[in-house]
Amino acid sequence: MTGRGDLDSASSAPLHPAAREVLLAAVDRGYADPRRLHRAGREARLLLDNAREATADALGVRPDEVTFTPSGTHAVHLGLLGLVRGSRRGDVVVHSAVEHSAVRHAVAWGARAAEVSCDRHGRVDVDALAQAALAPEVGVVALQTANHEVATVQPVDELELPDGVPLFTDACASMGRLPLPGGWAAAAGSAHKWGGPAGVGLLLVRKRARWRNPFPGDDRVDERSTGFENVPAVLAAAASLQAVVAERAEAGTRQHELVDVVRRRVAAEVPDVEVVGDPERRLPHLATFSFLYVDGEALVTELDRRGFGIASGSACTASTLTPSHVLEAMGVLTHGNVRLSLQRDTTRADVDAFCDVLPALVAELRARVGM
Repeated sequence: MTGRGDLDSASSAPLHPAAREVLLAAVDRGYADPRRLHRAGREARLLLDNAREATADALGVRPDEVTFTPSGTHAVHLGLLGLVRGSRRGDVVVHSAVEHSAVRHAVAWGARAAEVSCDRHGRVDVDALAQAALAPEVGVVALQTANHEVATVQPVDELELPDGVPLFTDACASMGRLPLPGGWAAAAGSAHKWGGPAGVGLLLVRKRARWRNPFPGDDRVDERSTGFENVPAVLAAAASLQAVVAERAEAGTRQHELVDVVRRRVAAEVPDVEVVGDPERRLPHLATFSFLYVDGEALVTELDRRGFGIASGSACTASTLTPSHVLEAMGVLTHGNVRLSLQRDTTRADVDAFCDVLPALVAELRARVGM
């Protein structure tokens, strides 16, 4: 596969040039323990503080609201369960039916769930969320900023919760690509999705939020710290986040138009296909399709052979034999689902090349099963 055919940035994007440059420069300077008082430790601490300040500036938050974690998943677990533990009301988490599995697993592990449904575009009714939050045992509401599978952007800014009920938002799919919404007490992001290094998550906790560490602590100064930070990696993550935020107006417009081309061509040129997710209120770089009579994993494999890398959208898998809970909640076709997500340098020619290959390949796969 050439770089031009890699259309799976939602799983992980290549290192942004800004991240690569900073990472290489910081490897020799940021190795030490930033809590130590010797020169190497002080230098590592300076780099860590710089990363925190740059991240806060890019996201419009305070530096002391920023904590780096080992992954986006860990940031989700830490942020959500910390709000549950700090709640004075109860341990029930009201969440949408289309939340990432990291949210669902955290709730199953350390809280109780109350699920709110969505419409066929994957959009959640915020009035229903607010109504469910009135129950006295509800401690937290969780609503993602945008969906990781179908790109639908949720109306987080429209959510009005009862006093004392904090909002957790999983922003892993959207951070850097879209401005953060308002109203949250804790939020999570994942650096490898915006072009930073893998192994860096981002937890944001508002200064006045009632948050308590739900996991065993350590001797770190920051109560939200999860161990020894990878200082070069977090500095590179901060640099790439700044770059992506600076580019997003132009990149977002360009990618939105390219995804419109993909959605339009696939719907017009491939029979028996469902283009899922909100057609307008969506992430700019991501598109998802469900093809009747096609195995999603087979389609991914055949596209890979032709030089295109896309993701299967969590339809039936050999390991679990369970369909995507997101697609099920939306009431759309769960079979033959694939997800395409554009890289920062994807062009119209790349998109057209993908769309040119797809119809004949889908027809070939259907013919193999007699359809």
